[in-house]
This record gives sequence, structure tokens and C-alpha cells, in this order.
Amino acid sequence: MTTLPVVVVGAGPVGLAAAAHLLERGLEPLVLEAGDGPGAAVASWGHVRLFSPWRYDVDTAAARMLAPTGWTAPDPDVLPLGAELVRDYLAPLAATPGLRDRIRFGTRVTAVAREGADRTRSVGRDRRPYLVRSVDAAGVTRDVLARAVIDASGTFGQPNPVGVSGLPAVGETDATAYLTGPLPDVLGADRARFAGRHTLVVGMGHSAANTLLSLTELAKADPGTRITWAIRGGSAVRLYGGGEADELPARGLLGVRLREAVEAGRLDLVTRVVVDRLVPDGDVVRVVGAGRRDQADGALDLAVHAIVNATGFRPDLGMLREVRLDLDPVVEAPARLAPLIDPNLHSCGTVPPHGESVLAHPDEGFYLAGMKSYGRAPTFLLATGYEQVRSIAAAMAGDHVAADAVELQLPETGVCSSDLALASDGLAAGGCCGTPAGPQLVELGVGAPGVPVGAGAKPGFATGVLHGRSGDPLA
Repeated sequence: MTTLPVVVVGAGPVGLAAAAHLLERGLEPLVLEAGDGPGAAVASWGHVRLFSPWRYDVDTAAARMLAPTGWTAPDPDVLPLGAELVRDYLAPLAATPGLRDRIRFGTRVTAVAREGADRTRSVGRDRRPYLVRSVDAAGVTRDVLARAVIDASGTFGQPNPVGVSGLPAVGETDATAYLTGPLPDVLGADRARFAGRHTLVVGMGHSAANTLLSLTELAKADPGTRITWAIRGGSAVRLYGGGEADELPARGLLGVRLREAVEAGRLDLVTRVVVDRLVPDGDVVRVVGAGRRDQADGALDLAVHAIVNATGFRPDLGMLREVRLDLDPVVEAPARLAPLIDPNLHSCGTVPPHGESVLAHPDEGFYLAGMKSYGRAPTFLLATGYEQVRSIAAAMAGDHVAADAVELQLPETGVCSSDLALASDGLAAGGCCGTPAGPQLVELGVGAPGVPVGAGAKPGFATGVLHGRSGDPLA
């Protein structure tokens, strides 16, 4: 079985980093990517700028693989667009001699199992290789045997529903033509869909803020453009930042601008929103439920042309039904990881370091990595994903000392900060997640002598909301 490849699901930043680390460890990766090129999910929001500069967006093993090709690293202090991350890093990485023949694009993984053993069979289970089933662009199904599997397929294609209680609103499935993802290219390729029309944005986070601000810019050019912003909490103050509500010395640029837009009346904010039904009606869809305007609760009945769903994501676990997983029942992340990333307790900057031992499942050799490992938690950092796969590759190679020591290289302000954007706009920059300056070598599960990792950490403000959530009760 040791002659079989390690299948990596997904050719995004974390999946390609996993392949690079596996190759450095003398292991054979096979990357299966549903899209037609590297970073397909990132490319779909290519017009959006990352909050972390280049120095935290490039994996170390990937950089070493790129070096012999003459690749020039981008300016480490620049915040790249998603399209630039693909063009200037992921595409060159996928084209390196070490990786180009080990990636299959247009190949969607549909199932993972132990060869010849369903989930209930235990005898000899650990001696059986994994069977990874996929479907290519032509509809041809293929099975591949693997010694191990790293699922880094992400969650971007699995949005949470617009309805509450974790369930789609009545009629939501029939209204998919009116729904978009959280980051449409409002000022570019998707402009015609929003110009001069009424758009409802549902959600409270940086994705929603990005889209709302783009819509307000569009409305300046086309005054017929209407914008309604719906949030489930009672206040947007945590996203705005500022005053006593700030957990940061400096406010995120998005929050500053968004508050100005709301106060100037450029968009209509509705709080405590409950979407019960979506009713398609020709060119518009009716959004029926309840909400609060001007401190008064009442019925919600909007006719809008488009709904931007920025309510977050959840993992697709259907393809893993035959794998023995140990998942937290709340966050749907690996059980040992879940308490470290719970969005009710953490933002991205307060998540303690973690590696292979925290990510392991009962089926030995299977791992969730990257955004998918965080389940429904929105607190993921790209730098954390790189450390995950470095640790996993080390463990697979038998180097458990390296696997159990995770090196986090985070800036003093946290890699999820908008401070560079603030500075470029002439606004004061400040701390983000309160993470220590410089690299740290951290033994997993151990902090300072006698102090557990993460103990005493102040909740960060990286996502613009307290503990990664609005901090407001629903009722």
C-alpha cells in the first residue's frame, strides 16, 4: 500500500501546498480538482482583495518548489486580489515540473471509502487502501486507490441557506436563479445584474461588507440601484467597529465605510431578519418573513431582483459517508479541533496552533485540511491551512517530532487584518488579532510553562464581529 499515492482533493492554495510538502517528504501526491484550473474557487472571487499580504499567502514548501523555475515572489507587503493569487502563485505552482503531471483538473471527487469495506466493517480495515471515486468533465467515473487522503476541497461551493434554523426558506430551492454567492463582481462582470435593480444582501461579515460597498459605488453611477441589507442580529455595530464596540485599536476599513453608507441612507438596513419564504414572481422574487426597522418589529415583504447570500458556508460531507470520521456535532469540524475554532469563542487570530494529531480521524490516513477542516466555523486563516498540511505530511513520512511542532509565522497585527488597506487610505492602522510578533515554535497542546495554548487569549476582531458572530441575541 505504501506504493500508492496520497490523494489530495482540491487544487486550491492548501491542496497545492499539501502536494508540495508531500513531495518534499518523498511521498507521491495525486491532486484531483473539480475546476478547470488551479484555485478555481479563488478565481470566482478574483476581483476581491485578500486581507493578508503576500508574505502570509505563499506556503514555504511551495516557494521552494517554485524557486528553480525562476519564479519571482510578489512584494511581501502587498495585499493581492484573488485573481493575482491565482495568476502569480497558484498557476505557476501547478505548472512546476514536480506538480504539473500530478494534477487532474475537471475531476470531481464524489466518494471516498476503504476498498472492499463499507463503514461498518472493522476486520482488517486499516490494511485496506482508500478508494477515491471521481467523475470527469465528460461524465466518466473512475476509481483511484490511495494510501491516504487529504480532503482540501474547501466549503466555498456549499453556502448556508438564507432561511433560519439552518434550513432553506420555503421556496429557496425554486428561487436559485435569483440567488448569488457572497462576492459577485458587482462593478465588473456582473454589473448588468445589479445596475438599476433592487438587491438584498443577507449576512454580516466582510464578504457582505465588500458586496454592499460595491453596490453603493454602483448606485452612484446608476441612481436606480437599490440596496437592502438584512442581518439576523439586532445590530451591525460589531461589524462597523469604533468606540466601545471595538475589540481593536483600529477599525477595519470595510466597517468604517459601511457605517458611513448606512448613516448616509445609501442602503436600507433591516435587523433581526427571519426569511420564511422566497416566492419567484417573474423578474423579481418576494422575500417574506419578519424584520426590524427603526427599532420597530414588523412583517418583511420585499420584491428584489437578486439576493446575495453572504451567510457563510458548511462542508460537503456527503462524499465521506463511508469514512469513519470523528466530527464535532456543532461545528462539524474534527472533534479535537472544534473547541479551538468555535466561532462563539474565537476569531481567526485567537485560534491556537494545531496539526496532524488534532486533525486525525478514526480511519487512519484520512484528513480534512484547510477551510473544510473548520466545518461551519468562519475563523480559518490561509497560514493555518499551510501549517496543517506541513504537519500532516511530516506525520505521513514518520517524522512525528516535526508533525507535533507547528511553526506559526504571524504578524503582530494578525494576518487577517485590513491594516494595510487602512494605511493606504490614510487611516490609522492598529492591531487585529493580538497575535505575537515574529515566528513561534509551539509544541501542540502546550503554551507557556503551565499555561495551555490559547489560555487567556482575548477574543479577536479579525472577521469584524465579536467571536466571529454578531454578538447579538436573535430575540
